Amino acid sequence: MSNHEHRDNAHQPTKRKEMSRRQFLAYTLGGTSAFLAAGPVLPMIRFAVDPLLAEKAETAYVKVVEESKLTAEPQEFKFKIHQVDGWYESDPQIAAWISKDQQGNVLALSPICKHLGCTIDWNTKNDNQYYCPCHEAKYSPDGKNLSVAPNPLDEYDVRLQDGFVYLGPIKPNTRV
Repeated sequence: MSNHEHRDNAHQPTKRKEMSRRQFLAYTLGGTSAFLAAGPVLPMIRFAVDPLLAEKAETAYVKVVEESKLTAEPQEFKFKIHQVDGWYESDPQIAAWISKDQQGNVLALSPICKHLGCTIDWNTKNDNQYYCPCHEAKYSPDGKNLSVAPNPLDEYDVRLQDGFVYLGPIKPNTRV
């Protein structure tokens, strides 16, 4: 290529790359489809994510029983709590085994066995222990695991107010 030819090529206008009709239709239809699909999808995403973004309410304490009715031997008391699980609200009835120790402190234990989740019972016939009928797990009166179960029974957070026992959230056993 001579210098003269090179100069002629340098002064020629650059050729623009134009969009074909097929590309134009593909881009237009793709953009319109994405816009129309976003209409129903965005509310579904909002519906799924909204409960996660809601502020968590502090766990309320529930009035369960008069303190004067408690004894050293555990008694089962049933009570209702209000719970919100995403969009579902319910008032399930749950139970607690409540007793007083020798110092007069109130202990409220969860009735759920830590072995496989069965419901425990207080066994006065044998050794005054909590007993799980599913796999014969045994617990001491303060919830310590004696056989089969790997962990002690969980306990409720307890508040005493105006002569009544109020139970809060379940927490790991702090006495054993």
